[in-house]
Amino acid sequence: MRILLYSSAFNSFTQRTCVELTQRGHDLVVALDLGGGEAGAQELRMAVDRHNPHLIIAPMLTTAIPEDVWTRHTCMIVHPGPPGDRGPSSLDWALANDVRTWGVTVLQAVAAMDAGPVWAWERLRIPDQISKSALYAGEIADAASKALLRAVERFFDGQTPKDPPPGQTRPYYRQDLRRIDWSSETAAAISRKLRTADSSPGVLDEVGGSQFYLYGGQVEDQLSGPPGALVATRGGAVCRATADGKGVWLTSARPRRVAGGPPTAKAPASMALAAHLDGVPDVPAPLTWPDNQQSYSVVRYREIGVVGHLELAHPAGALSAADCRQLLDAYRYASSRPTKVLVLDSGRTMSTGIHLGAIEAAEDPAAATWETIQAIDDVAEAILGTSDKLTVAALGAGGAAGGLMLALACDQVWVRSGSVLNPHYQNVKLYGSELWSLTLPRRVGPDAAAALTARPLPIGTEHALSLGLVDRIVQASPGGFRWDVLKAAIRLARDPDYAGYLRDKRANAPSPEQIARHREAELSEMHRCIYGPGEPYHQLRTDFMHKAPLASTPAHLAYFPATSTETAAD
Repeated sequence: MRILLYSSAFNSFTQRTCVELTQRGHDLVVALDLGGGEAGAQELRMAVDRHNPHLIIAPMLTTAIPEDVWTRHTCMIVHPGPPGDRGPSSLDWALANDVRTWGVTVLQAVAAMDAGPVWAWERLRIPDQISKSALYAGEIADAASKALLRAVERFFDGQTPKDPPPGQTRPYYRQDLRRIDWSSETAAAISRKLRTADSSPGVLDEVGGSQFYLYGGQVEDQLSGPPGALVATRGGAVCRATADGKGVWLTSARPRRVAGGPPTAKAPASMALAAHLDGVPDVPAPLTWPDNQQSYSVVRYREIGVVGHLELAHPAGALSAADCRQLLDAYRYASSRPTKVLVLDSGRTMSTGIHLGAIEAAEDPAAATWETIQAIDDVAEAILGTSDKLTVAALGAGGAAGGLMLALACDQVWVRSGSVLNPHYQNVKLYGSELWSLTLPRRVGPDAAAALTARPLPIGTEHALSLGLVDRIVQASPGGFRWDVLKAAIRLARDPDYAGYLRDKRANAPSPEQIARHREAELSEMHRCIYGPGEPYHQLRTDFMHKAPLASTPAHLAYFPATSTETAAD
């Protein structure tokens, strides 16, 4: 079938939908909402006129489909709530009310929002203490994929949707419902409010007389202070004291935009709140701590027998220069331990590479970019130089740009089923670093490496496995991925052929001279991208961080033929 995807953003679930539908033989076209309003509606109408789709699907849409479109074409809406749930803040209400059983519904567009006939729906469980962004990228995305594929099959087979059940329309979850009273609320209550607003819209709050949108919410039980006081910084985050003698960690913050003023961007909390941190101590996190302790760190190390496990929890999977230096220290310690397998595990977070928010907030974004690239290259070089154990990168939510390329420095790359991978830097027009010019061609060949990095398109895990880009697809739930990875790592360490694997690794390892040569060549190209006149990187980064609306749907999204995921590297 010809299917048109209409989405508010080409986000990870929209990308997953593209991959999964084209793998099933459907031709796809993408039209973006362009920030809503008449511009988005006109973009949709033009795409409909050009391609005459059999079916229109909205994987993620924050505005209504125009009546003149849904009355002439079957339009499926993916709604992150069970049948009968209606309204724009479905997940916010579910998390705020501590709901445990939830669902995703694929329904047909009608005049009333979320009130159309039901094509399919899928039940799910909401884990305890999960953020909205992690839930959406994990359990919601998995359930939505199952329901959507089932709905498309039913449409293709000529079936009709079921009448909708009686519904309840929930209102928009306003900021007054999110308001925090630092003088009386507990860390657990404040944590829930922050997690419910992650990664959008954040919780509007006041710090030192200025208004910010706050993000994060990890509870801290070792640090305390007067309720509402900023008591510590750590790895870009800021700990704010709560009324019950604990605290919560704010990972990011965004100044509230002043009426008529320029747009603002999310940045690490310690950068956004820097004017209010005089005298606030930096309290480094230990690399290990007891499981019954509540605290925050972007890197944590554990040992399970002969397996070392580095848990990475960088917000949005992005690394600042300081994050890279902390990761390098942690990696050097972990690699010095008497283990046989060392796992770098990104858990529920997509690995995305350098922290564009930290760079955008820096006094000199060009210098900050250069510093971050050098620091992340140091990590890649340390991984490639490890000769006495096997290294595994575990990508629980997929990877993109430098985050994915950094993973390729490991001996093996394991990825959770249903993830998407973006092995390119095209969205911000960087050449790329992390020694990808060495590691990617060694995995997939020079022709495929050139094709993958030139085209700003996602690929699925099956295609990545067939190319050799990844080594294992882990069939696991979002919450079960980490434990399945650990079990597989233990089996690898105990494999009778382990000594042979290690001999092969040493025999085929790139020499220090090769590594230095590739690093120098990549940095030369990156210097041009960062400092060269007329290079688009800085403007593209700023547009991305400020969510600048697009003038039109990018040309590379215009058409996904049914074979695109099989021939992306041809």
